[in-house]
Formats: sequence, C-alpha cells, structure tokens
Amino acid sequence: MIEIKNLHKFFGENKVLRGVNLEIDTGETIVIIGRSGCGKSVLIKHIVGLLYSDEGYVKVEGQKVDEMTMLELYTLRRKFGFLFQGSALFDSMTVEENIALPLVESGNNFARVELDKRVSEKLELVGMSGVQKLKPAELSGGMKKRVGLARALITDPDYIIYDEPTTGLDPIMSDSIDGLIKDLTDKLNVTSIVVTHDMYSVKNVANQVAMMHQGKIHFMGTPAELISSNDKIIKEFIQRTE
Repeated sequence: MIEIKNLHKFFGENKVLRGVNLEIDTGETIVIIGRSGCGKSVLIKHIVGLLYSDEGYVKVEGQKVDEMTMLELYTLRRKFGFLFQGSALFDSMTVEENIALPLVESGNNFARVELDKRVSEKLELVGMSGVQKLKPAELSGGMKKRVGLARALITDPDYIIYDEPTTGLDPIMSDSIDGLIKDLTDKLNVTSIVVTHDMYSVKNVANQVAMMHQGKIHFMGTPAELISSNDKIIKEFIQRTE
C-alpha cells in the first residue's frame, strides 16, 4: 500500500503541494486528474523518491521514502514500472533493445536467451508479438505506447505508473490502451496509478479517482461519484476535458 500524509512541497515561494492526503491500496487502479500545474507530476515524483517533501511523508509498503538509504531507494524503484507520456523509446535501438534496457542496466548478467524470452513474454502480454527487430520509427503511436508498456513490465513491477497513456491517440486506440491497462491490472495483480486528463479513461479503468486542485486532493471517490458531483470545480473540469 502507498500512504501519503499531509504532503507539502515548495519551490521557492511557489507552493505546489499543500497538504496532500491519499491512500492507494494494493491491486487497485487509481486515476489522478486535475488541471495542469495542480501538482500531479510532483506528487508522482515523491512516490518514487525523485523529490523529497518539505512537510509530511510518503510511505510505500510501510516504509517512509524520505528515510530510505540510497540502496533501499534503488530497490524501491525497481518495484515500479513507468509508461512515459511520449513512450520515451530510444530511436537508435530496436524494440527488443528498448524493452530489455532496464534489465541490462540493472547490473544483472542475463544470458541472451533469457533476455529474448522475457522480451517475447512482455510483447505477447501487450499484444505486440513479432516486432522485436523493428525500430521505433517503424511503429505507430499506439504501437509505441504498447512497446513502452512492455518495457515498463520487463522487471515484473508491483506498481505501474501511467503518465497520460492515451494522449495523442485516436479514440479507438485510446480504448485499446484503456482495455490493456485493465487487463494487465487483473492478470498481474499490479497496483496502477494513471495520471490523465482523459475522462473516457477515468470511466474505463479507474476503481478510484483522486482529483487534485491547488495542491490538494479536492475529490476522492468512484468515477460514478465524480461524474454525478455537483461541485463547481469538478463540473468545470469535466466540461473542459470532454
């Protein structure tokens, strides 16, 4: 479980997080929404120890991230897979080289046959078997997202963070990525944290929705509760994003 308690973060006089309280249960899919600049990305960086709080704390599996040694922090980060907004594939590498990179960089000396096997398994999971030798330039936007997700899965993480997973995709491909997120959560029993502006993704994948506003959690509940809310801030956000 991830527990966030009274989390504050300042950058000079800019107060980005102003007392965030949030619990993310093991195995659930939580979607974090909110307008640009509300603190979503800063919050995610605290969860994986890329930023440290000015007040409050983040606990992952009962241990405060701020108090971890560097070794403990590296161990924690290996439990997270990350799907970047732009997929973040290296153009000079093949698909299989991109996916295998986290294992290669981990310092473990995997045999070539073992790397090939793991890459093939992850590509099959995301519905992309047989593209190992292609370069990113040969892939569509949706295919790149799937390859990026295969790379996020290669270390068998307990948690997956999705940063705007459907941005730039057409509605059909967006639905496909949403379905894949749900399918993987069920198959692998991972905890999924989805950061998005896409209300269709909220409806499609979320168990719980956390809406951030002015550095705090403004709303926490189910997608149905969010959509039926009469709160002015929530209604304005939904109208702008649909």
